[in-house]
Amino acid sequence: MADISSASNKRWLTIIGIGEDGPDGLGDEAKRLIVTAPVVFGGRRHHALVAPIAIGECLTWESPFDRSIAAIVARRGSPVVVLASGDPFLYGVGATLSRHVNADEMHTIPAPSSFSLAASRLGWPLQDATTISLHGRPIDLIRPHLHNGRRIIALTSDADTPRQLADLLSASGFGQSELCVLETLGGTREQFRRCKADHFDLADIDPLNVCAIDVVAAGGARTLAFSPGLDDTLFEHDGQITKQEIRAVTLSALAPRHGELLWDIGAGSGSIGIEWMLCDPSLRAIAVEQSEERAQRIARNAAAFGVPGLAVVEGCAPAALEHLATPDVIFVGGGGSEAGVLNAAIGALRNGGRIVANAVTLEMEAKLIATQAELGGTLTRIEISRAAPIGGMTGWRPAMPVTQWRWTKN
Repeated sequence: MADISSASNKRWLTIIGIGEDGPDGLGDEAKRLIVTAPVVFGGRRHHALVAPIAIGECLTWESPFDRSIAAIVARRGSPVVVLASGDPFLYGVGATLSRHVNADEMHTIPAPSSFSLAASRLGWPLQDATTISLHGRPIDLIRPHLHNGRRIIALTSDADTPRQLADLLSASGFGQSELCVLETLGGTREQFRRCKADHFDLADIDPLNVCAIDVVAAGGARTLAFSPGLDDTLFEHDGQITKQEIRAVTLSALAPRHGELLWDIGAGSGSIGIEWMLCDPSLRAIAVEQSEERAQRIARNAAAFGVPGLAVVEGCAPAALEHLATPDVIFVGGGGSEAGVLNAAIGALRNGGRIVANAVTLEMEAKLIATQAELGGTLTRIEISRAAPIGGMTGWRPAMPVTQWRWTKN
């Protein structure tokens, strides 16, 4: 049986969630730990809240934040209290500290999160709402969640974020959505105000706020479907794009899995990397594109689709691949027939990783056929036809066929 007292003694770091009601909202244990702590770390607002009871040294977060983390870790084995807003492990400092301190060295006393407080004020079942943090992050991250009837609760960065969200909603066809700004939740100055996104008229918003959105989509709103193979018209492109139907088949072949990194070589409009990242928030992608104009277009598309974290590398493969993080999956599209590109991709792929390459030219097709003969894998021929006018009637107009090679590195 484990020694409980010994385990307790190992817990030198205490993380305490605190709300805007300060010590009044804390339990006896949390207040006792703050009173007896020789050192308390936290933000200026946190220190102001506990000023009536904190006796030890109060250290404010430094910039860069890593300095404070190092100062906390340097005190390993001695009692340290860290103050956090609400739930420390929900977009909070607890998540950062857990990368440096083992769980059995920490004792955490959480408070209700801003999400919980907002849901309770609005009467929204939290399990049915979408929760997202825009604190210190691009507001474009909200775009994939904009679906008619969806309810979203978003953490914000400052007093300007609500208006920025209203502008984004209005510009994307969601101007009739109800936007609720909840300020200083749990404190004596708590208030919440509502308005339509396209009639945003709220002033003097407290920087400490949360936004809740009851999404209403107008006709033609930019709604990003859950299925792969998004409409080509949603992308900004110059014709260099993996077409919708081929893209859907390609995403299926790439088979995204949690936490994987994709290289999209010859990215064109960035459509493959963008849809890869839309599959799951844990997925990452690097788009490699030799054209400066197209590289800039990829970045704009990534923001417009709510995946601004897509990394864009401007350069010509294979040289542009040399110092990139090791990929789990590689897609080879444009430029795959150039000398050394396919071999460099195969060499860079980790063991167990997957590669998918599409060919529309005879040169690239010949290369894929030869590579499949040497390494194995699967070759698939994809042919798409679309109905189009023929004189006064309608007939099938075939698109260029695509040869696709799929292979797993063993």
